[in-house]
Amino acid sequence: MNKKLIYVLVGLIIISLATVCFAAPKDDAVALVKKAAAFYKANGKDKLVAEINKPNGQFVKGDVYVFIWTLNYSVLAHPANPKLIGMDMTELKDPDGKRFVYEAVELAKAKGSGWVDYRYTNPVKKKVEAKTTYVLKVDDLILACGIYK
Repeated sequence: MNKKLIYVLVGLIIISLATVCFAAPKDDAVALVKKAAAFYKANGKDKLVAEINKPNGQFVKGDVYVFIWTLNYSVLAHPANPKLIGMDMTELKDPDGKRFVYEAVELAKAKGSGWVDYRYTNPVKKKVEAKTTYVLKVDDLILACGIYK
């Protein structure tokens, strides 16, 4: 077999494997948000907020977890940083000046769901990294789950 063809095939295999590996965390984020939406529909807002605020609750999967923003850009629930609860995030900007919470909430209001990319400090690595967050509007809640890229 031609060496060039082998290199092309190996390259395609590597790209395919990388796509599968990098898709899993995004799938985890979407699955957790959808699980939270189902929990909300079955149990109501108060129980969902209480469950999401548990640091080791069912909506935390390692360093991937669901949090809630309101339609007014404030944090309603957050399992990893309870100090954020009640804070208005309208003007919060990433290091590049992107108002990512505002953008995420507006996306959810307009389209119902989607992804927002921004940069944020990774609490484990203590450095700013690229992050993407999946948002889903359910009634007056914006359910969200972010992953570092």
